[in-house]
This record gives sequence, C-alpha cells and structure tokens, in this order.
Amino acid sequence: MMYSLFLASVLPLLVAGKATIDSQIAALEASNSPILQYPTQLTQNLVPKAIHSHNDYWRDVPLLTAISLGVASVEADVWHMNGTLFIGHELAALTPNRTLDSVYIQPLLKILGEENPIDQFTVNSTTPNGVFDTASDVPLQLLVDVKTDGVEALPFILQAFEPLRQGGYLTTFANGTLTLSAVTVVGTGNSPLEQVKELSPRDYFFDAPLTQLTDPSLNTTWDPTLSPLASTDYGTAVGWSGIGNISAEQLANITQFVGDAHERGIKARFWDTPGWPIHARTAVWRVLLENGADWLNADDLEAAANF
Repeated sequence: MMYSLFLASVLPLLVAGKATIDSQIAALEASNSPILQYPTQLTQNLVPKAIHSHNDYWRDVPLLTAISLGVASVEADVWHMNGTLFIGHELAALTPNRTLDSVYIQPLLKILGEENPIDQFTVNSTTPNGVFDTASDVPLQLLVDVKTDGVEALPFILQAFEPLRQGGYLTTFANGTLTLSAVTVVGTGNSPLEQVKELSPRDYFFDAPLTQLTDPSLNTTWDPTLSPLASTDYGTAVGWSGIGNISAEQLANITQFVGDAHERGIKARFWDTPGWPIHARTAVWRVLLENGADWLNADDLEAAANF
C-alpha cells in the first residue's frame, strides 16, 4: 500500500527528468507527499542532551530554543503575586503577559499534544511521549525557582500544573512507585522542603542540596522519590576557575559530592560555573562531565549543545 503510494507520488515527476536519487528526493519534497509527513515530527532529529538551560526565560524564545537544541532541562524563576505566577529574574523584569502558564505550561501542552496524537494507532497507548521525537521516553526537566515565599506560592504552583497533570504528563510518585512521564517538575529556590515532603501523590519534587546529602541535621532521606536532582553553587563547592590545573582537593570535592548523589540514585548539578574566558568555561565543563556530573549547567546553549 505504502509502496504503491510512493510510486504514485514519484513516477510522474521522474518522467521529465533524469532519474537520480537526488532528483527523486527533490521530486518528493516538491510534491508535499504525505509519506514525508508524520504526526510527531515537530521535534524530529533532535537528540536530547543532559544540558540545563539556566535562566531559560531570558532566551529570545524561552523553552522552544532549548528544545530545538536538544536541551533536556529548563529553569524558570517564579514570582507569586496575588495568585498569579510571573516569570522573571527580578521585579524590574516582570510583565503581565509573562507567566508560568503562558511561557511554559501552555507551550508544553501544545508540544505534547503534537507528540501524542489520538488516532487509530494510539488508542490503546498508556504511556505518553515526551517532547523529543527521537527519545520519547526522556522527560523534560522543568526547574521552578521560587523567588517569593515558598509556602504561600506552592498551592498556586501546584494548581498551575493541573493541565499537564490532567494529561498524564507529569512524573509522579504515588503508592510507593515513581512513574516517569513527559515532564519532571523540580522545585528549587524558596520551594518549601517540608511541604514538598507531604505531597501525596507527589508530582512536584525538590532540588536537594548537593553538598548536604549526608547532613543528618536536615532530617531528610534523600532519594529520587523526593529529589531526582541535587544542586550546588560551583564556586562554593569547587572553586576552580578553569585556568591552570585543578587542585587535588577541588577535584576530590567534585567526586565526593557527585558520589554522594549517585549513591542515592540522584543526579548532580553544579550551577554558576565560570562563563568566561571560553577556554576556562570549556575546561570546567570537561572536568565536571569526566567526573560524573549529570547536568551541564549552561547559559550559552548552542555552545553546550556542540560541546
């Protein structure tokens, strides 16, 4: 059936010209043949990469630029004011139109709707596809960096994710089972740890303190059902500028903190890594990845994607 469709599309166009493979490709593309189109092609050929888009809302086009480069983690600073969740780095950067819903949730719903068509082929599907067509089982990690009071903001944040929740798109811990889905939401900044612990079911997780996973004073059992991610300030935890040789002590800090996370099944991220000079930034990225850091924290997404 499909081969017949192929012939019907191509043969009439080959009569007038030399039948080379390039001419067949050109003919098919010019014909807008339906065999070149498929429902989930929005993100075709995009390979997901373990890159975190730091301050993603600063991009000319938030979220979509990151996804277009295969970036699998994005970060949104969220300000709760009178029931609305605004997006921005500081008060002067906030606008009425840029909200958690408009900048992230609605675009994600649109993307995931395209990646999860409802038709005769998918009618019995139970596991939704993620945003990446090439790796539909890879969740997009969305960090919500709460800038205002976390206890007050949390109920509004949870409500904001209801459309994704209703679609079955959120990674969820319930009844002792962690079920990965298209989007894993991780609270950071002022996200309230004790309130996140109490969520049941839980589809809003907590960014654990990477340097304190072994600290008993926190009275917390860190594991992926609470914290799939643990992060820390690179400058405080490591401090190497990327120029010259990294010291044995600095390297030991990286391996210790990464090891603490991996022992608990948690992924490690170092934020605020050096951004300049470029060769120093590259050196830091290389050392972090070679020593087990799971997420490459980046502001220059194109450079990170080509690293």
